[in-house]
Amino acid sequence: MRRTKIVATLGPATDAPGMLARLIDAGLDAARLNYSHGNHAEQARRAREVREAATPAGPEIGLIADLQGPKIRLECFRNGPIELQQGQRFLIDAECASDAGTPERVGLTYKDLPGDVHTDDTLLVDDGRIVLRVENVVESVIETTVLTGGPLSDHKGINRQGGGLSAPALTTKDREDLVHALANDADYIAVSFPRNATDIDNARKLIQEAGGHAGIIAKIERAEALINADEIIAASDCIMIARGDLGVEIGDERLPPAQKMLVARARAQHRSVITATQMMDSMIERSMPTRAEVFDVANAVLDGTDAVMLSGETSIGAYPDLAVAAMSRICMGAEDEWKSPPGALETKSDYERVDQAIAMSAIDCGNRIGVKAIAALTESGATALWMSRVNTDIPIFALSRHPHTLRKVTLYRDVYPQHFDITPLPHSEVTREVLNVIKQRAGLNDGDRVMITKGDLHGHSGGTNGMKIVSVGDFVEHVE
Repeated sequence: MRRTKIVATLGPATDAPGMLARLIDAGLDAARLNYSHGNHAEQARRAREVREAATPAGPEIGLIADLQGPKIRLECFRNGPIELQQGQRFLIDAECASDAGTPERVGLTYKDLPGDVHTDDTLLVDDGRIVLRVENVVESVIETTVLTGGPLSDHKGINRQGGGLSAPALTTKDREDLVHALANDADYIAVSFPRNATDIDNARKLIQEAGGHAGIIAKIERAEALINADEIIAASDCIMIARGDLGVEIGDERLPPAQKMLVARARAQHRSVITATQMMDSMIERSMPTRAEVFDVANAVLDGTDAVMLSGETSIGAYPDLAVAAMSRICMGAEDEWKSPPGALETKSDYERVDQAIAMSAIDCGNRIGVKAIAALTESGATALWMSRVNTDIPIFALSRHPHTLRKVTLYRDVYPQHFDITPLPHSEVTREVLNVIKQRAGLNDGDRVMITKGDLHGHSGGTNGMKIVSVGDFVEHVE
């Protein structure tokens, strides 16, 4: 059973008849709707198709709505793409018409950019392919010199090296898209370009006002977000290491240690983490990944990431299903090497809640006595999340009657969602029914030990207060 989860972005390539079902068969755990592209009708259709495709296939599929955020872009060139030459003068003008760009001047989408930059700042265009030095700022015009030239076309993104742009994380478009995503039952809202915890808190307030239950994924892609990583992690439910824009702002050489640091800090704060961007980029056009991409995915697994993500590989690529299948194979190959001493805890030893103490103790105990599976009866998914923060080879089955809980745990490493309604069952039948539900999925045999965590009050969130160890085929021998 693969422990690391796979997120795939939906798009024109996944709209092909039968493709979504093939992605699920290949190992898809969560689908991403990219609100930077497409319209509301397209996103609603894809969200509906995810739900419809997941039903006959059996597994729960999480749904992530990824907001565009304040992506700062150049406007359009009047006569098509241009070629910038090293040393030439080039103007970025906030008042230039959106379709009036020339080889000497172009407009931009974020009109406040002239107020955010200063002389000698470095601007990186098109993911750093074009490098500009700011020479002067006069009202709406940023005067630059081209340090690294090349072809430049419409709508390319702009970053300031080192960060520091004041654009808010949630634009008017994002607020409209958020409401639309909640109306289409998104399980997570991904907030782009947050600077601090306040940006995450604002998004959560909007979700609550709309009556939604979605969790929040904070995309770490600004230099400021890296500085404020701990507070952003604490405010969110999950983080995404968005290595594209982050790498442009902090420099490629700082990305690998940043990735490892973010994974470790997210796990320490009991948050899940997605590693994203260009993981298998060559598979947009090729049927197999490069060896470098194999190592990239494997290293993310070895870092301890909960999930790895595909973007263009599935949304516009020629081989979406093969990309998911390849990523799944690589994850499973790397997981055999992700080991730590049995019972080693990655979190602090003092627990704030009883259900947290039960969850952490269950993994510690299960690692030491050879438990073959853990069944966590959960209302919110919190027990399963805490368990998944500790390194273990034991599969953790999150048993819940709530579809939104089952879909949220699709982003938790080592955790497998399983529908189970405990409320109508008498206490004497719970253990038997739990084993019946997970026996085949966990590959259990008579005599195998299974750990069950649950609460005395069935159906109450936060009520997990006990664990039980039973042997399959012999319910008498147990410790309670």
